[in-house]
Amino acid sequence: MDAYFSEIEKLIQVVKEQESACIKEAAQIIVQRLQKGGIIQLFGCGHSQLLAQEAFYRAGGLVPVRPIFIEPLALHAGAIASSINEKDPAIIEQHKEQFDFRENDICIVISTSGRNAAPIDAALLAKHANVFVLSLQSLDYRDQATRHHCGLRLEEVVDLVINTHIPIGDGVLHAHAQNMQYAPASTVIGSLLLNALFSEVIEEIAKTSTELPIFVSNNVDSDWSHNEIMIANYQDRIDFT
Repeated sequence: MDAYFSEIEKLIQVVKEQESACIKEAAQIIVQRLQKGGIIQLFGCGHSQLLAQEAFYRAGGLVPVRPIFIEPLALHAGAIASSINEKDPAIIEQHKEQFDFRENDICIVISTSGRNAAPIDAALLAKHANVFVLSLQSLDYRDQATRHHCGLRLEEVVDLVINTHIPIGDGVLHAHAQNMQYAPASTVIGSLLLNALFSEVIEEIAKTSTELPIFVSNNVDSDWSHNEIMIANYQDRIDFT
């Protein structure tokens, strides 16, 4: 346990030192687009889809956030199947109806390896719609060959990369006698970076606006009319039901 805490603390320090400028740059772009009516759309497969869900309808989080759900890419629909499907070059084309990119939207594609077909196709779809595309990925994998027919990896398709610095294989600890990695870090660091980015977005909006697009927790005694107003503002783009 202590070793895991230690390795996570090291990774947090690395991303704080090396990704802060990128987070601030991304936040500025996101704020400009949100103020023009855009929303943030998040795409991921398998465990990366969990991060897309983490940001959605979140107490203390941004309201204009829409996860892109593709059932065959979700763990609950079949863990082995989801891993196979994210490598399928036809999966995104088969589920294009789940995508609704519009002017001034932002698309965040989450993929630790940045090499599989589905995340790259999602990024390409967003790019073709003139959407600003940001990836949350580990550039430690950059020497791992792409599995996309275009020959490009995710970082070569998107407009901006936030590097999670997750080691290849995800595990930050090693059982040396068995030569195995364990203690995955991608979800912890991915969630940290997403919430850091959205916190920066909120702080930028607060400089010029008194109405912040933040969800208030439904589990504390408060006036929920704020949430109702926020939902009404975005219900034509995001399904909160």
